[in-house]
Formats: sequence, structure tokens, C-alpha cells
Amino acid sequence: MAWHELTQLSELDSWFERSYKQPVLFFKHSTRCSISAAALGRMQRGSHQIPEEVEVVYLDLIAHRDISNALAERTGVVHESPQLLLVHEGKCIFNASHFDVRPEAIPVLN
Repeated sequence: MAWHELTQLSELDSWFERSYKQPVLFFKHSTRCSISAAALGRMQRGSHQIPEEVEVVYLDLIAHRDISNALAERTGVVHESPQLLLVHEGKCIFNASHFDVRPEAIPVLN
């Protein structure tokens, strides 16, 4: 599975548009946090558990805090780190943070 890196605020709209065709999972990662590093490792090792229909988007929130803030505003989910946000049909339908960031927690959509 390929992870897509989100580096431009202008790309956020296209990911939300894409969520109408398939779910988009945003993984918000802090490069300065040991909990976030552990969560990244869990997500990478368990990537085979992420439902196939889900596009995974990686966001380095230290380098791109503006995008992280826009994502929080757009989804209505308070920023945390690390954090998963599953967007489907333009709405956040699942979120998890800290030790709850695990690939097996991501719901399968029908």
C-alpha cells in the first residue's frame, strides 16, 4: 500500500473530493514525539490490516501545522498527535489518537 504525503494546503480540497470515491485516512504525525513514532511504527508494520479501499495520507504536522489546523477545522475534530482521521463522503467518520492509533482499529466500510 502506498502512503501519500500531504505537503500543500491546496491539496486538502482534492483529498476531501476524493473521499466521495473512496475513504481517505489522514495520519497526523509529530516527528518530535515518541508516542507518535511508536504509532507510525504500528501503522507501517500493520499496513496490511488497513482496508484495501482506504487511501492513506501522511501529514508531518511539525512541518505543516497549517494543514493540520485546516484539517481540524474542516473535520471538527480537535487536533491531537498522533491522530487518525478517516474521511468518507467529505465527513470524518472515525478518529483515534495517541495509543488508539492502530491499523486494526480502522473500520471497514461497505
